[in-house]
Order: sequence, then structure tokens, then C-alpha cells
Amino acid sequence: MKKISKNEITAVILAGGQASRMNGEDKGLIVFRELPLISHVINITKPKVSQILISANRNFEEYDNFGKVISDDLEGYQGPLAGISKALKVCSTPYLLVLPCDSPLIDAALIDSLIEKMEVSNVDICVAHDGSIMHATFALMQTKLEKSLEEFLGEGGRKMALWYRQQSIERIDVSNHLEVLTNLNRPEDFNL
Repeated sequence: MKKISKNEITAVILAGGQASRMNGEDKGLIVFRELPLISHVINITKPKVSQILISANRNFEEYDNFGKVISDDLEGYQGPLAGISKALKVCSTPYLLVLPCDSPLIDAALIDSLIEKMEVSNVDICVAHDGSIMHATFALMQTKLEKSLEEFLGEGGRKMALWYRQQSIERIDVSNHLEVLTNLNRPEDFNL
């Protein structure tokens, strides 16, 4: 079994969405329980990784307070894979941890599970699974996938699950603590 240290992992927090269900307000910066949403994710992630990248398409100065800001190479809002592609290009570690900015209930156990599964398996991607569907924005992947993703995007691909299924993957069952996958997508979701 290989041991993966925090020095081998870069995290990318996906904060580049349009937030159409949030009236265009940048979700990662909306305050939830006295902190911007992204702070909840950063606070859990920081002890587990060597560097944090923030994939954003606006509010770069605000996001700069949380990590190194990167933006997609593709025009417009091309989805999370565009942010992951950019992160794979700029990170220098063998592993990339992918997390969304709008899931403030994430816990260290989920990140540990992704890392532990990667340590014991010879796969490209470890991804959270709720017992019925894959949650592709919660994943740990090998950075050697940069070329594969670039080709997928170049062919017009945008669906995360479709690209993931083209790689060797392990699913991490989180059905016993689904709350860690909670996404705050609409104003009423903030009443948790």
C-alpha cells in the first residue's frame, strides 16, 4: 500500500458557476453560519493538502484571500471540468482533490476516505457515491489525467460523470452520512 502525504495533494475548490438559482450571486462568497461558504470547505481541506486553488470566473480579488485563483481556459461558463482542466495544468503534485465551494457540511472523514481509497487501489479517480449516483465534484484524481481531460473537452465533452467513466475509478460510498454532500443551490437552502 502506498502512503499519500499532504505534500502530494493539491486541492481545487470549484467556484466558477453562474449561480443562476442564486439570482446570480456568487455562491462561494455568500455567508452561511457566519462565514463565506467557501471558508467552510477551505477550513476542512487546508490541513489535508499542500496547496489550494480556487477555480473562479469572477470576484478574483475576494477569492484570492482563500487560495491561488485560477480561471478556465475555455470561453464562457463551460462547467466544472473546465476548472479541473486548468487545475491539472497548473498543479505540480501527483494528486488533485476536487471539491465544490457550496458544500459547507463536508468533513475531514470524506477527504480521508478518498485519500485512503486511492492509497489502496490502482485507479485514476476516487469519487464520492451516495449509493445510487456519483457525486463527481467530490473526488481525488491523479494529475496525469491532464491530457485525457483536455482531449475530452476539445471534443466538446462537458459531463463530469462521462469523462470519469472513461478512466479507472473507485466509488466511495457515503450513503451513511449523506449530509456531507449537501449543496446549497437556492436561497432557501441556507436555512439549514
